[in-house]
Amino acid sequence: MILEEAKKVIRIEAEALLALAETINGEFERAVRLILDSRGRVVVTGMGKSGLVGQKIASTMASTGTPAFFLHPAEGIHGDLGMIMKGDVVIAISNSGETEEVVRILPVIKRLGASLVSMSGNAASTLAKAGDVFLDISVKEEACPLGLAPTASTTATLAMGDALAVALLLERGFKAEDFALFHPGGALGKKLILTVEELMHAGDATPLVREGTPMREALFVITAKGLGITGVTDANGGLVGVITDGDLRRALEKGMDIINQPADRLMSRNPKRIRRGELAAKALQQMEEFSITSLFVFDADDDPRPVGVVHLHDLLKAGIA
Repeated sequence: MILEEAKKVIRIEAEALLALAETINGEFERAVRLILDSRGRVVVTGMGKSGLVGQKIASTMASTGTPAFFLHPAEGIHGDLGMIMKGDVVIAISNSGETEEVVRILPVIKRLGASLVSMSGNAASTLAKAGDVFLDISVKEEACPLGLAPTASTTATLAMGDALAVALLLERGFKAEDFALFHPGGALGKKLILTVEELMHAGDATPLVREGTPMREALFVITAKGLGITGVTDANGGLVGVITDGDLRRALEKGMDIINQPADRLMSRNPKRIRRGELAAKALQQMEEFSITSLFVFDADDDPRPVGVVHLHDLLKAGIA
C-alpha cells in the first residue's frame, strides 16, 4: 500500500510536468527576452511553499549567470521593497494568484519601475492579470490525496524556474568556466577549476627511464617514485612507453626473467596522455574510460616529451572523484 501510494504521487507529478511542457508558449520566450533586455536584477518573491521554490529559482539563476535574489513579500511590505530598483524584473509566484502578501506588493513593483513576470496556476487571478508576462503553472491535480498540500503545483513551478534559468544560460552563452567562478568551493568547484598541472608530479618526481635501461634500475625508479609506474623515453626525451605494476605481474606470470630484461622489452607502447592545461576532471574521465591509474602530462599534443605525471590518488585527495 505504501509503495503504491508513493508511485502514484510520482506518476501524478510526472504527468504534471509533461502537461506543462505541452502548454508552454510564447509567453515563456517573452519572459526570457524581458530578463535578457533588462539592466537590473531578477527579484523572485513568493509566500510559503511558493517562496521556498522561489528561493531555489533565484539561487539557480544567480549561479548560472543571471543576477538574482529572493525577496520575502511579507518583509517587503515592511520595508524590504527598497531592494527593488528601476529596471529590475520581479518574478512573483502564487499558485492561486491571490496570496495576500504578494498581491499587496504588486502596485509598488510597478511604481518602482520594475517589470513583472507572474507565475500562477490561475490565469484569471489578480497576479496573472497584473503581470507584463504570465507563465501558467497550473496542474490538473495535486499529488496530495486531500488536494490541500502543494505537491504537483510546486514541482511544476520549480520546473518552470529551471527552464527559465537554463534558457537564460544558453542565450547568454554561459560556459563551464563561468560557472566555476561562482562555485570556487566544494567538490563541484574543484572539478571545474583544478587543472592537471596543479596536481601532477613534475621534475625529479616524474618516474622516467631511458630505453635500454635494465629492469633492475627501472624497478628502483618505480619503487622510489611511489606511483606504481615509470615512463620509458627515447634518446630525445620523447615518451615511447610505460611500465606499470600490471606489466610486471603479467611478465612474471609468463615466467620471464624480468630483472635482466631492458625496460623497453616490458613496456606498453602508445600510452594515454593529457595536456597540462586540461581540467583534472578530464584526467579522471580518461582514467575511468581506459581503466588506468596514471596519465603522463605534456605541454602540447605534438610535443612527445612528458613534463609530469598525474595519478588517480592525486585526484582522489583533491576531491575530484
